[in-house]
Amino acid sequence: MQKMLFTTLLALSVSVFVTGQSCAAEGSFTPAQQDAIGSIAADYLRAHPELLVEMSQKLRQQAQEKQATQAVQAALIRQDDLLNDPDTPVLHPAGDVAVVQFFDYQCVYCSRTAPAVEAVIRDNPDVRFIWKEWPIFGGKWPLSATAAQTGLAVWKQGGAEAYQRYHAALFASGHIEGDLTAADIDAAVKQSGTTALPDPATVMPVLDRTNALAKSLGIQGTPAFVVMPVKGANAGNVSVIPGAVSQAALQAAVNKVRAAVKKGG
Repeated sequence: MQKMLFTTLLALSVSVFVTGQSCAAEGSFTPAQQDAIGSIAADYLRAHPELLVEMSQKLRQQAQEKQATQAVQAALIRQDDLLNDPDTPVLHPAGDVAVVQFFDYQCVYCSRTAPAVEAVIRDNPDVRFIWKEWPIFGGKWPLSATAAQTGLAVWKQGGAEAYQRYHAALFASGHIEGDLTAADIDAAVKQSGTTALPDPATVMPVLDRTNALAKSLGIQGTPAFVVMPVKGANAGNVSVIPGAVSQAALQAAVNKVRAAVKKGG
């Protein structure tokens, strides 16, 4: 009964707040009534602090849903930059579904996600995989930026397979969060089968574009994924996934887009 009374009073209070001074001027509540409402609300919240947790979780969920909607809309606006940048490493370019990953070689969650991504690549030879080198830790750990620059050079010199070997070798080293070494990068280049050396004048504009793209999507960290059809993208068939993801979750996102493509929307 008390919870019902509290809910009713809270709803009335919100109504007064939303409608503003015009409602207050009509004398909806007297000062004494307003004090009583405040006292009941305070007493109830003290007795039921879990309600504050519930409200906080609800607000967080609403904020996340809003952010996800905005990210999808931004992906639709920037889809050409996501899908067709010739300076971005891409595997299976003929695929009609694309997975775009933003990552940093020094990111612990990128490292943990790497095996899942490799498994999805292996299981989906008809999916276009696009790697967006985004060395967000380059200011803290300079070799993060060096590794990204070198990766772009490997891509330009050796193509997709060479780049994939380089990419996998760096994560396989297990050296993250400042532990990456120049020797690790040299070894990865060797495993790629190239002799690539980064030319800052060539690779820095690419990294700058990726940084601007990530920010336009509202992406705040690595890893992050965009899963979308190569043609016919819309708000219903694009997924923006922030943070680490399991193989099953990434595959589910691919399957969702694949099903939408087959249905024609």
